[in-house]
Amino acid sequence: MPKIKRNDQIIVIAGKDKGKKGRVLRIIVDKQRVLVEGVGMIKKHVKPNPQRNIAGGILTQEAPIHISNVALLDSEGNATRVGFHVEGAKKTRIARSNGGTITEKKVTTTSKKK
Repeated sequence: MPKIKRNDQIIVIAGKDKGKKGRVLRIIVDKQRVLVEGVGMIKKHVKPNPQRNIAGGILTQEAPIHISNVALLDSEGNATRVGFHVEGAKKTRIARSNGGTITEKKVTTTSKKK
């Protein structure tokens, strides 16, 4: 079980965006990087592509940052380390700062049915 998952609320603890908070959009496991909403913004030059309806120009988007530069936020909004508690066959994540369990944030997506 990973310590940081998608949709977790995190805080950046090192780097140019230190102190910023955001939600994890994606985890790149093999490179040990995370994509955080509103953190590590870069400018990317994009060519127009009429087949994909892309106008082109300069886009601003998030860049991945190393997973060691982020810390999980606990229920009180403080940075915490993550521990695990095994009870029977169930393994849950706990916050080391206050001992509370880290709940899964369910994000609902709307899908278009044809």
